Amino acid sequence: MSHHFFPMISRMRYINRWGLMRNTRLENIQEHSHQVAVLAHALAVIQNRYFGGQIDPGQVAVAALYHDASEILTGDMPTPIKYDNPDIQSAYKQVEAVAEQKLLNMLPEDLRPAYDEALTIPDPQVRALVKAADKLSAYLKCVEEVKAGNNEFKKAKEQTYAALCQNQIPALRYFMDRFLDGFELTLDELSEE
Repeated sequence: MSHHFFPMISRMRYINRWGLMRNTRLENIQEHSHQVAVLAHALAVIQNRYFGGQIDPGQVAVAALYHDASEILTGDMPTPIKYDNPDIQSAYKQVEAVAEQKLLNMLPEDLRPAYDEALTIPDPQVRALVKAADKLSAYLKCVEEVKAGNNEFKKAKEQTYAALCQNQIPALRYFMDRFLDGFELTLDELSEE
């Protein structure tokens, strides 16, 4: 019997983000998920090292890799629509849950438990770090676009930064204070240090 979970996951590269905005460079959910995994892993490491956390950075990274997997089936719904009102947000969460279950059902039954946690992220600490990394990734996309002269992302950059500043995760504040500035630099400027 053939199972289609992994071929479906490989299709993440076909789902573009930021569909309502003009982009200087398209970003798909596969590359976005990789960046979120790198950032979430970093946040978990920082949380453990400096703020007494006891969370598995590997588990956080894996959850981040799969955090948008349901969008293979649902597509990427723009944030302004997804969070416009509680009814839409609730309905979309239900659609995501159905899509996650459909993906899980594409695995052999004995492998499903290993992937269920990665797709649904039941641990609130893991979910919080992945959400923070997801927001951080969105901000970095805005930085990249504005740096390229695309003012279409100017307001989104301001709003996303404000949302990041409201987040109470100490590791996020640590990351922002020490690493964010580097994303504004050119390659030559990064190489000088």
